[in-house]
Amino acid sequence: MAQHAPPARGVRLGRAAGARTGSGSTESTVNGVVLLLPGASRFSPGPMRPLARALARAGGAEGLVTHMVLHGGDSAREEQAGWAADEAVRRYGDVPVCLAGYDAGGLAALRAAGHEAVNSVVVIAPCLTEAGRADSPEPVKQLSGRQVLIVHGTNDARSDPEASFRLATRAKKANRSTCRFEVHSDGHGLREHQPEVVALAVDFILGAVFSGRYSRPVTDALAAPPPLGLRMPLASGFGKSLRR
Repeated sequence: MAQHAPPARGVRLGRAAGARTGSGSTESTVNGVVLLLPGASRFSPGPMRPLARALARAGGAEGLVTHMVLHGGDSAREEQAGWAADEAVRRYGDVPVCLAGYDAGGLAALRAAGHEAVNSVVVIAPCLTEAGRADSPEPVKQLSGRQVLIVHGTNDARSDPEASFRLATRAKKANRSTCRFEVHSDGHGLREHQPEVVALAVDFILGAVFSGRYSRPVTDALAAPPPLGLRMPLASGFGKSLRR
């Protein structure tokens, strides 16, 4: 596979969390990688750090490694995400990679999903206000063959949730393995229902990367025709009694 040059000085992967990857470990202990793409502002971190901790707890025993992508420089965020996927392959070999992004990182995850190592994409409150316009739709062909989850708060005043619904509608036509959950009455940072959002993302990622099995709500959302599977409400308390 052709390797991307580092897109900008300062872009790197944060410390590995999850499966043991330090001294004395081998690449065979790593069976999947999640690359977390944070938002544009450090003052609005969203659920990414809690998600990193939850993934390390839930997936470490199965060989899941999580890295935050620490971006920098002026290159496009999707180029940085592509470099991060290349770096994951260089470090861990031929393992499935999930791109999980919030805010601007969500848009980067969508655009970089065509990387051949990527098997799944989790997009939380993506910034699609401009890219989601009818006269300039965001491309979706790169999502073909990937497992795709989009999560958006219905009260998001920064990034129009209807833009992600329109994108999900087009993505579903190109890829049946697409679902979208709505977090009612929550805003861009998804603070009110952060535990549920994190639990949903963990359930989806573990299913996509390892087993192909999901909780019943995710299974139903993937199977339901539009618009039902693209406006699936995220239930209060989701994750408290999941049975995988």
